[in-house]
Amino acid sequence: MSLSRKLLAEGLGTALLLAVVIGSGIMAERLSGGNVSIALLANTLATVFGLYVLIEVFGPISGAHFNPAVSAVMAWRGELAVAALLPYVVAQLFGAMLGAWLTHVMFDMSILQFSTKLRTGTGQWIAEGVATFGLVLVILRAPGSRVAAMVAAYIGAAYWFTASTSFANPAAAFGRMFSDSFAGIAPASAPGFVLAELVGAAMAVGVHQLLSARPASPAPASSSEARHV
Repeated sequence: MSLSRKLLAEGLGTALLLAVVIGSGIMAERLSGGNVSIALLANTLATVFGLYVLIEVFGPISGAHFNPAVSAVMAWRGELAVAALLPYVVAQLFGAMLGAWLTHVMFDMSILQFSTKLRTGTGQWIAEGVATFGLVLVILRAPGSRVAAMVAAYIGAAYWFTASTSFANPAAAFGRMFSDSFAGIAPASAPGFVLAELVGAAMAVGVHQLLSARPASPAPASSSEARHV
């Protein structure tokens, strides 16, 4: 598969993912009558279903990372060419921004805008680290045929058990900056989220290695020891 096709898949997939996340947030907020819990539930369900489908569709082409942290981990593991990492990240970030703009067009909103929703504080940063840690660990350890379902299920759960509602994705944080909506994040809050996500991804790689480590094989007995067995 050519790099250009992979980049198209990553950019398009990330754009559609952000459209799902932001669009479902806007629709949920409009229909929920001010009930934030109902809005979050609708946002969660749309994201779970959309993410599963997008991974299944684009996975065979690009790996369906849609996430710079995931791409960095795959490059470190040798599953993505190091030379392709930067193009992947650029495609993901550009796709995330386009996804936000596309959503605004669909909902007759101003296309160019920035979020004013502050998401900051130690609890939020730890939550993003935990969300990304779990996401990357699932990706690394899930059976190949179940990755899409397990990733979507984990993100759906993390929407509710993390204080940050589980962005778990630097591209998602970047794209959400461009939408002053239910799913948005203020530009001033995004760097803290991105740093926490990268730390969480690195920790997941370390834990995966610990879980995968094989015990050392016992040294073969010497001839003299063997005679006494």
